[in-house]
Amino acid sequence: MPLFIINAKSGREKKDKIAQVADAKGYKVVFTEYAGHAEVLARESTEDIVVAVGGDGTVNEVARGIIGTNKTLGIIPCGSGDGLARHLGIPHNLDRAIKRIECGESKPIDVAEVNGRLFLSVCGVGFDATVSKEFALSGERGLASYIKQGLKTLKVYAPDNYIVEIDGKNIQTNALFITVGNSDQWGNGAKIVPLAECCDGILDISVVEKFGVWSLPWLAIRLMTGTLHKSSKVHCYKGKRIRIVRELEGVVHADGDWFMGPKELDIKILPSALKILL
Repeated sequence: MPLFIINAKSGREKKDKIAQVADAKGYKVVFTEYAGHAEVLARESTEDIVVAVGGDGTVNEVARGIIGTNKTLGIIPCGSGDGLARHLGIPHNLDRAIKRIECGESKPIDVAEVNGRLFLSVCGVGFDATVSKEFALSGERGLASYIKQGLKTLKVYAPDNYIVEIDGKNIQTNALFITVGNSDQWGNGAKIVPLAECCDGILDISVVEKFGVWSLPWLAIRLMTGTLHKSSKVHCYKGKRIRIVRELEGVVHADGDWFMGPKELDIKILPSALKILL
């Protein structure tokens, strides 16, 4: 019998409907009450299947609560980006998503850590991390608001110098941002590491150079069509252990949430560490 953990922070009307459907089927339903509550609920649950109802942040919290156990993660996507759900092909249609919970097969997927902090989709530093921070602090929601914040930040953001060590090999670069992906996208189909697969035991890295505003439409097309790796402004790598060294401590993002991180980031893959319904 699955446990549905529902993020009560936003979009309550849709989530109330999900709760009603789950409750009518006899499933246990709980709403989160504070940041990090989903992790606590997942860890303390006795159910074999724990379903995260929300966006990438909620999925991340639930995963933190069950990783290393025999519990299986289910996902009902209803966030603003839903990067992992889209990567895995989990439907946004409620009936189809619940059908997958009821009939899906448990499969192992990789997860990753940045300085010990778990992420399932992507983490990164630079421009996109700054956008993630400013977007969160703005209190706005939705793709349009995120794009608006991105364009505003792009006008003033300067690239930084980095040393990127990938499985022992060093690369020195001046980059607008660096993204490390277990799955292929930020969310909403924006594939920032388009060659990433979350079941191959390898992380994908996109190092993006500074680009002019005139290049933005072409890069946006590549981003949304999964061809960003073909751009001359993007350098792609693969590895199992990544170390990113920057000149100053600063913002980092992981699965859509931002936090302040040190100058040196240690990122590693944890192969087949989490069971999920697929």
